[in-house]
Amino acid sequence: MNLADLIVENATAGLFRVHRSAMTSAEVLRLEQERIFARSWLYVGHDSEVPEPGDYQRRVVAGRPLILVRGRDNVIRVLINSCLHRGALVCRIDTGNANAFQCFYHGWSYDTAGRLIGVPDVEGYSTDFRRLEQALMAPPHVDSYRGLYFVNFGAAAPSLHDYLGNARELIDLTMDSAEPLGGWKVIRGTAKYRIHANWKLLAENSTDNYHFRTVHRTYTDYLAERRERVGAPAPTVNRITNSLSLALENGHVAMLTRSVGRPIANPSPVWSEVVTAETERLRKELTKIYGEERGLQMATVSRFLIIFPNQAFQDTQSGFRMRQWWPTSPGEMDVNQWEFVPRSEHPDITAYRLEGATMFLGPGGFGTPDDIEALESCQIGFGAPEVEWSDMSRGMQRVPRSDDELAARGFWRQWHALIQGFDGAARTGDPTTTKSMPQNMELRA
Repeated sequence: MNLADLIVENATAGLFRVHRSAMTSAEVLRLEQERIFARSWLYVGHDSEVPEPGDYQRRVVAGRPLILVRGRDNVIRVLINSCLHRGALVCRIDTGNANAFQCFYHGWSYDTAGRLIGVPDVEGYSTDFRRLEQALMAPPHVDSYRGLYFVNFGAAAPSLHDYLGNARELIDLTMDSAEPLGGWKVIRGTAKYRIHANWKLLAENSTDNYHFRTVHRTYTDYLAERRERVGAPAPTVNRITNSLSLALENGHVAMLTRSVGRPIANPSPVWSEVVTAETERLRKELTKIYGEERGLQMATVSRFLIIFPNQAFQDTQSGFRMRQWWPTSPGEMDVNQWEFVPRSEHPDITAYRLEGATMFLGPGGFGTPDDIEALESCQIGFGAPEVEWSDMSRGMQRVPRSDDELAARGFWRQWHALIQGFDGAARTGDPTTTKSMPQNMELRA
């Protein structure tokens, strides 16, 4: 397999194509594990998930079992969940609070900082054994940004700050927007589901405005009917004029959409008077704290961000969530999803937020099952090797619109560079676009 030939890009001709073996090949998946997942900064969790000393969350990241734990010294750590003795898991419950972790196999125990504190029959071991450094291992690189914890398993890694690059501005807008309400917290419960499709298809789909009018027509019809009952106009289905796609540094891509009905700012016509008044108060407070321009960016713009390779940071009109997905085979992935709410938000707004989250982007909502069906349909189509290429050329030779495939191309360029063993893509955006993120999002409402 010639990896250089997996993507064909001809800027002059306005063509960008991906060979479909990238979605079906076991050898490609092996290289992805080695050259992408083992070398990228990967999301583990949020500090609100371990608020008290001894709190912990189990996670599996790039195949490694991990523990996100706040130690008794109040320091948050990421530990590899594997006993130094024979390798069994020392933590076998997904979430909880512990004074120590004890391996059920032979009884070795560790404190919440990972230090070995108990070995049965320690006299049976040599002096040299007792001189060994005895602590649960940690990933080579652990860092956090705005309460989000990441790990990197590479021998060498850029700083997390540099890796996030200009995607930090989108993260900051969301994180700052909840500061007047005490910051964000992850609510209890994790949505988990499986999609029978290649993991990269969900990365494409998550910043794709192109499919909304066709795949999610049932949802827009439902919204139109619901709004009609209160005398409000139907929602705008064609969102080209109020959206913007971005190809950022290091393979991160985004779609920004001016949204009517975001929980923190633009009241929906189906909301109660109490919620409408509260959202207006919050919008004014954000503009007072951060200025008119930045405050309105926080309050009225939905941010769909893919942190390369496999994390969706979605601050939308249906709430704020993280999604992360892991390939289990070339044609299958597991998806985890966590919902965030402001710590001291008015309970009625939180109720509307969670209703929107479950109604559209929850695993049983209007949107997610539609997307799953579309992605699984693509994967079935890849079973025909006679059709070799998937096309992502739309919009290469014009000023990008939100329904062009600019974001998909940005993701794939980074993927193609890394899978070949390069440090990253030489170019993020199309030749006619810029890698720098615009300071102002000039969207028409």
